[in-house]
Amino acid sequence: MKFAERSLTASFTPLCSNVLKDKSRFPFALFQRKLNKSRSPSAYTQKKQPFSNAVMAVGPYLPPRFSVAPMMDCTDNHYRTLARLISKHAWLYTEMITAETIVYQKDNLDRFLAYSPEQHPIVLQIGGSNLESLAKATELANEYHYDEINFNCGCPSSKVAGHGCFGVRLMLDPMFVGEAMSVVAANTDVPVTVKCRIGVDDHDSYNELCDFIYKVSSLSPTRHFIIHSRKALLNGISPAENRSIPPLKYEYFYGLLRDFPDLRFTINGGITCIGEVNAAIRAGAHGVMIGRAAYNNPWHTLGHVDSAIYGKPSSGLTRRQILGKYQVYGDSVLGKYGQKPTVRDVVKPLLHLFYSEPGNGLWKRKADTAFQHCTTIKSFFEETLVAIPDFVLDSPVGETPVGRDELFADIHSLLPPPYEVREQELLHA
Repeated sequence: MKFAERSLTASFTPLCSNVLKDKSRFPFALFQRKLNKSRSPSAYTQKKQPFSNAVMAVGPYLPPRFSVAPMMDCTDNHYRTLARLISKHAWLYTEMITAETIVYQKDNLDRFLAYSPEQHPIVLQIGGSNLESLAKATELANEYHYDEINFNCGCPSSKVAGHGCFGVRLMLDPMFVGEAMSVVAANTDVPVTVKCRIGVDDHDSYNELCDFIYKVSSLSPTRHFIIHSRKALLNGISPAENRSIPPLKYEYFYGLLRDFPDLRFTINGGITCIGEVNAAIRAGAHGVMIGRAAYNNPWHTLGHVDSAIYGKPSSGLTRRQILGKYQVYGDSVLGKYGQKPTVRDVVKPLLHLFYSEPGNGLWKRKADTAFQHCTTIKSFFEETLVAIPDFVLDSPVGETPVGRDELFADIHSLLPPPYEVREQELLHA
């Protein structure tokens, strides 16, 4: 198989940063006195002023109008390399990395935090529930120059939300989340954001969601929230079931836009194609995050982001050209950390590149066989890509998928009643 030659480096269009002034909506001093009753003053917030201005668009990159969700065992270095070859402007997230992992692996951090410069704009998602670990992890991560740091308050996995007592369970303790976000912000110079759900178990009213947003944004510099528009059920169902069983409540998300006009909100959950992304933005969303659709069908999802979302030229690469560049990357990282990564590890995100295309089934069967003996990405491609017709390898991305036009058509008529701040109740919560 012959590949065309082109540079791997992605180009970006410089933009001026958009800076939102901090607007704490109720007296921080009152909250601080409340915190100090149970905790001594946190040393981790002393390095910088915790209420510094929050930058919403970083450096030379376009704002996060479209982002790929952090997904465990999916959005690793290999997937992000592929994603950036397809889209120059989509915001990419790491898998969630616990603060404790970063601290304990401080002498081996490249394995967990290193990435190629082409992956910008990129967000580090961290998880944890220990302020000291969060502070140290943030300091250690600074060396890697991520564009934002996101705090996980949305993962429903029992391993995360159970014994670890972080992830979505933290939504039940917004006072702690506010302090944690101040700690993270005090130890970095990049914006900090929160990814959460709309509720947990029976704590699923719109007012409870607003209370969480209100407290966290008032206690910290957090001005951007990514909202998965389903609640989480911690009654033993799996993370996969938590992505489908709880109903989507987009009206909660758009209620937040109405009730917190000084904050930024990105919608997540149930949106599967670029047409639906644009529908959400037309309805008022500041940004849209897509997860499984961007992983399971990267070509037809990410291939339209630059032109249809950002109004910029697409990369113009065919899948043959993308695979040529990916081959160079893949063979350069094989065995970099002892026996890892393997050919199977590096090829994993490519297995969805020909989703629904002629030859896709045969390509996957050949891949299963090739994993048993191929030792390079080049040899793997030579053995397997004969299954994919030339017209598939060389065709452009095609027309933008339309999606469900009605998804947000009547959303503003379905909004919950406006949030009324119960300040005295909040201060004594």
